[in-house]
Amino acid sequence: MFCLLIALMLTGMPVSIALGLTVLTFLFTLTEVPIESVALKLFTGIEKFEIMAIPFFILAGNFLTHGGVARRMIDFASSMVGHWHGGLGLAGVLACALFAAVSGSSPATVVAIGSIILPAMVKQGFPRQFGAGVITTSGALGILIPPSIVMVMYSVATNASVGALFVAGVIPGLALAFLLGLTTWWRARKHGYPRLPKASWAERWLAFRRSIWGLMLIVVVMGGIYSGIFTPTEAAAMAAVYAFIVAVFVYRDLPFKRVAKVLLDSASMSAMLLYIITNAVLFSFLMTHEQIPQAMADWLLGMGLGPISFLLAVNILLLLAGNVMEPSSIVLILAPILFPVAVKLGIHPIHLGILITVNMEVGMCHPPVGLNLYVASGVTKMGITELTVAVWPWLLTMLGFLVVVTYWPDLSLWLPRVLGMI
Repeated sequence: MFCLLIALMLTGMPVSIALGLTVLTFLFTLTEVPIESVALKLFTGIEKFEIMAIPFFILAGNFLTHGGVARRMIDFASSMVGHWHGGLGLAGVLACALFAAVSGSSPATVVAIGSIILPAMVKQGFPRQFGAGVITTSGALGILIPPSIVMVMYSVATNASVGALFVAGVIPGLALAFLLGLTTWWRARKHGYPRLPKASWAERWLAFRRSIWGLMLIVVVMGGIYSGIFTPTEAAAMAAVYAFIVAVFVYRDLPFKRVAKVLLDSASMSAMLLYIITNAVLFSFLMTHEQIPQAMADWLLGMGLGPISFLLAVNILLLLAGNVMEPSSIVLILAPILFPVAVKLGIHPIHLGILITVNMEVGMCHPPVGLNLYVASGVTKMGITELTVAVWPWLLTMLGFLVVVTYWPDLSLWLPRVLGMI
């Protein structure tokens, strides 16, 4: 199964179609699963309530990207940290963290923040490579700081609690944002990059007031989930409606005639993800029917792998997978296989979910399939090779952080425990 899947992907075929063809080939040649049950599984596989969160978060992110929220967040971030070494770079990291807390998508964060702050950085005298490195890696915070589409995918694949995953992502997300900011500050100080004049408290208050409608979305989504007012899926729907109202009626940066295009783009992206999910669910169903995950779990445990060596193997596997696949496919294919082994070894499912998410962040920032690199390439007009060199200092920071997340589970699990979610 895996050899056929990899062979099809190496031809350049989209992952979703490669998955579908692998499943069909396996069905007709190597298994006795009735075709009728496959049709039923295709339908019931995407019938889960949690999956509805994905199109809503995509729609909310698109409204915010086109609606001027990003620009106001950048102004607020610049007023707070712009006077430190590498001021606009630090503002970029902070703005990415704030936008990540409302969008749930890394590419959306890169586009929204990068398209505004990169030209400003170049104009102020920063090297283009420095700005590209900051935005490409900080944009990856979009899938770690909740809400997160990748966490919803993990929940779909393993039946883990989406709410607990979102809460677990808060502290690691803030910690990674701090470390990326520290790397930016250190490099800016080392090379003597420019700083902005220090903003007065009146200017900071004004910038905060201008960005308050966008920042309130963080309170609406996360406050609603943590207080139990609504589920993560309902929060996603609320986010989409709120983002529409803010973009069209409050900031008025999105004219009515462009709303149809935003809806169409969101539908297109949602359809692509749902097609991947459908085929991945079928792939997972066949593997479960053939008892592949259980066999792999028994094999790995039989080799005497403990939690430490298993987590190391998981990181290596996910980093390798990040070279050839995009995050949604990796999570949906590998999570059902790794999950039973992790549970048997006493590794908490929520800890595994955050670990996988951080791995996906790293995968989005390096070639050949790093989605953030391609998005950043379009924004910066730089080649993939040049961008790959530009992101290295921040990518090394992310790899160091991955080690911390892997072997310090309380970083992820402390907050959900305190809130009584696990």
